[in-house]
Amino acid sequence: MKVLVADDESEIRGMLMDFLTLHGIETLEAANGLEALLQVKHGAPDAVLLDLRMPRLGGIEALKRIRTFNPAIRIVVITAEVDTAIHEQARAGGAHAVLEKPVQLPDILAALGHRTAAEAPAPAAPAATMPAPPAAAAAHILVVDDDAEVRDTLVDFLTSRHYRVSVAADGASAVRTIAATIPDVILLDIDMPGLKGTDALPTIRAMAPQTIVIMVSGTEDDAVAKRALALGAFDYVVKPVSYDYLATGLDSALALKALDEP
Repeated sequence: MKVLVADDESEIRGMLMDFLTLHGIETLEAANGLEALLQVKHGAPDAVLLDLRMPRLGGIEALKRIRTFNPAIRIVVITAEVDTAIHEQARAGGAHAVLEKPVQLPDILAALGHRTAAEAPAPAAPAATMPAPPAAAAAHILVVDDDAEVRDTLVDFLTSRHYRVSVAADGASAVRTIAATIPDVILLDIDMPGLKGTDALPTIRAMAPQTIVIMVSGTEDDAVAKRALALGAFDYVVKPVSYDYLATGLDSALALKALDEP
């Protein structure tokens, strides 16, 4: 049996991989959702231990994409998320089991189950290497932030990289903008008056399921931003924004969109 361990915390990944190895299970690892998807496509694991609170393709979205690529794969969610509604989303998305952190290690073996060689899913055909992101000029990015100075700074940065940029000052305006024109990527502020980014996220995901959402957090409470990842955000950045990190995140987001295109 081959199991992919996908968790952004290296200590937890290492502990889980050591435990599985002791029980004769081959392991792969991924530190974020995008790596997890690529490992599924290239490494053909039989099962995945999936954290819901990962950057660069949040856990629920990663789960859906993994299941779409290989419906036979067994996915066991391991999460610190206590919201039972999110647990139900994970099960509805195809998770075989949802285990809460701190997890009891024997429960992992039980959730993974035992397969004979005859029962194991056939290895997936190797995927091509990740394509380069589409030309920046073709990518449309919507910046949603109630702080005009932050909006202007982000617009300057994005236009310098030749993206097409739209702006919205709050969540309600963002929803109206998306209804008119669906962007490729949305930079969505979490803490806004009225409809907060985390409240707008489910509506945005429903209206534009192929759009990549990167949360922009002005708070030091990582739990808030990481909960957005569990709800389907691709990544998050913390203010003051690291533009090197944001640039890499945008490249990864557009590369992921390219994987979805025929």
